[in-house]
Amino acid sequence: MDALTALHRCGGSATWAELKGLTNRRGLDKALQLGVIVKHRHGSYALPTDDHRRAAGELCGVVSGLSAALHWGLKMKKEPEHPTVTVPRSRRVDASRREGVQLHRDTLPAGHVFQGVTSLARTVADCARWLPFDEAVCVADSALRSRLVTKEDLRAVVVSLPRTGRSRAMAVVEFADGRAANPFESCLRVIAAQVTGLCAEPQVEIGPHRVDLADRRLRLVIEAESYAFHGSKELFRADVRRYTWLATQQWVVARFLWEDVMHAPERVREALHLLVKTRLACSCLAATGGAPFI
Repeated sequence: MDALTALHRCGGSATWAELKGLTNRRGLDKALQLGVIVKHRHGSYALPTDDHRRAAGELCGVVSGLSAALHWGLKMKKEPEHPTVTVPRSRRVDASRREGVQLHRDTLPAGHVFQGVTSLARTVADCARWLPFDEAVCVADSALRSRLVTKEDLRAVVVSLPRTGRSRAMAVVEFADGRAANPFESCLRVIAAQVTGLCAEPQVEIGPHRVDLADRRLRLVIEAESYAFHGSKELFRADVRRYTWLATQQWVVARFLWEDVMHAPERVREALHLLVKTRLACSCLAATGGAPFI
């Protein structure tokens, strides 16, 4: 796939190690020349944010929400269609100037703004109260994964928010987990959390292997399958051997596609529901001396 599509697939920000399984170097270099992708100093690639800063400047506002998340290099489920800008509550903005901008009104403390952009913690908090739960979790997971903020930092900002949306934001923060590797895994974990009887923990070590999600009680492994991690014969062989080893240890492995997790979550949820029923039935049989737990 082309470099821009690959970057979108990776959540809007990625290193070359993450991109090379989806695109080639020539395509990435061309995208850089065209300006549709930019390279940050720390070696990662991201979508440009010039339009977002320009929109904020024209409204004398602050870059916020997903626009700020782009600035901070956070991964997300969906990149913003329009710049997101926050202006003071008392600011009057004519309808013609609001066109093509996602406008929010709020009083931002000085500590919540850095060089015209909401701080990292405030960015996560705003996304947590403005976005759908799974999209907000992707941003929060990415922020925690960066280790530039902690849950305590996020909680401190959330409790200072206006009452409207505060409980929603706190729910996102409490659910967030920096162990999730990417938005794909974050969204899969959100779906798993909606399945009764399933307790999916991210990045679980099982023997010599690490899996995306696992329920230890049910011995159920849940994998977010991506072409990016099967880009060579060696990686393919390693995965086959890993899944075979897990099967010998009585683990069931469920593998889900990016397209289904991102665009057909009900299909994934139903599959997980049926798997939980099956595993619980096997567990009951084993406990009563019936068929073994398989």
